[in-house]
Amino acid sequence: MSILAAFMVPHPPLIVPAVGKGGEKEIIETTRAYERVADEIAALAPDTIIITSPHSVMYADYFHISPGSNAKGSFARFGAPEVSFKEEYDKNLTDMISDLAEKEGFPAGTLGEKDPALDHGTMVPLYFIRQKYRGGKIVRIGLSGLTLAEHYHFGQMIAAAVNALDTKAVIIASGDLSHKLQEYGPYGFAKEGPEYDKRIMEVCERADFGRLFDFDETFCEKAAECGHRSFVIMAGAFDGIALKATKLSHQDVTGVGYGICTFYPDGPDPERHFLKEYVEKLEKELKEKAEKSDPYVKLARASVEAWVKQRRKIEIPKGLPDEMYNKEAGTFVSIHKQGKLRGCIGTIAATTDCIAEEIIENAMSASSKDPRFDPITESELKYLDISVDVLSDAEDIDSPAQLDVKRYGVIVTCGYKRGLLLPNLDGVDNVEDQIDIARRKGGIGENEPYKLQRFEVVRHY
Repeated sequence: MSILAAFMVPHPPLIVPAVGKGGEKEIIETTRAYERVADEIAALAPDTIIITSPHSVMYADYFHISPGSNAKGSFARFGAPEVSFKEEYDKNLTDMISDLAEKEGFPAGTLGEKDPALDHGTMVPLYFIRQKYRGGKIVRIGLSGLTLAEHYHFGQMIAAAVNALDTKAVIIASGDLSHKLQEYGPYGFAKEGPEYDKRIMEVCERADFGRLFDFDETFCEKAAECGHRSFVIMAGAFDGIALKATKLSHQDVTGVGYGICTFYPDGPDPERHFLKEYVEKLEKELKEKAEKSDPYVKLARASVEAWVKQRRKIEIPKGLPDEMYNKEAGTFVSIHKQGKLRGCIGTIAATTDCIAEEIIENAMSASSKDPRFDPITESELKYLDISVDVLSDAEDIDSPAQLDVKRYGVIVTCGYKRGLLLPNLDGVDNVEDQIDIARRKGGIGENEPYKLQRFEVVRHY
């Protein structure tokens, strides 16, 4: 067998009457669509219900699959402990997904469980499903901070596991849309909110899954969505498969977007290998960009590649601009992979004899010593986007009014603690946020006194 169908659904606890206490009537359109989803699942009578939830265990660099034979949960934290669940896990499918991931060296499995209790991203769909269908075990899967491409590939892996076990399965892609649709909503309003909802519903009602990769990370963060990666995993599970997609509902009356769509496979389609298309396009774009990059970035890339491939520090090459040989300055090397930061290490002031040497050292460190990330592997090199910042000398300032997030970076100092943030970063739109991020990076408490410095950079791409 293969995956019988998939369902894009939201997870507002409000929709459960014992929680909503009448408030659920505001989203009656979503309730009715949910009931239709439950009816369709009951008609399919799956052996397994695979649920991807943003509120299950989530790691930056790992997909967590809930282990064990069963799990319990309730809406007690939402004031309705009487609404409870005890679900049996499909251990065979969990093990198969984990085995496929291990063989491939893919970061997914059952390690690192923090809380075995079912989360509301899982229980809200089950609330409706279990009213119509009591059969079927579940597999609960968390999202990760990895790239959209890796989420899509994980969906492919899930489908391969289902096929290998000849299991009748459905996928529940649990996730709300934007949380910033209305001023009166719990998270306020951002212009990216309605834009996200409009775009994602257009994509899903047409099953135009190739466009899921077009959602920029910063845009998604500003829209405050929570389901995008769930939807991408679901899309990956249907790679190379034509789909019949149906939009059942979309509401935003609470300030949060709730969308429901259904997807049924309709035979093979060689035009729908979206990850392959995306990767080929990305590789071409990055290769062209690397070829056009200036000497600063080319030097950083050469340093990264030599270190990752051979653990070798390169010599300073000939033919660089005079400044790179004759001037000393702090530099930062930033490495991104498919829109997400993959490493960033730098020096506030010069630590070597010239800019070229500074870049070589910081490029090696950015690829291997950034404590937030595992070292970069050789297979990742072709997907890396690298930039280099050359810093001016820092100058003391008396007030945040002397900062400009586009022009100046900031250094926040309290005693021996110091945090730095570069200028003109995606998602940093005001001075208050810039200072706050730098302060937290330096481990400086909210109420500790601190001094400010500013600096300018020349950014090389």
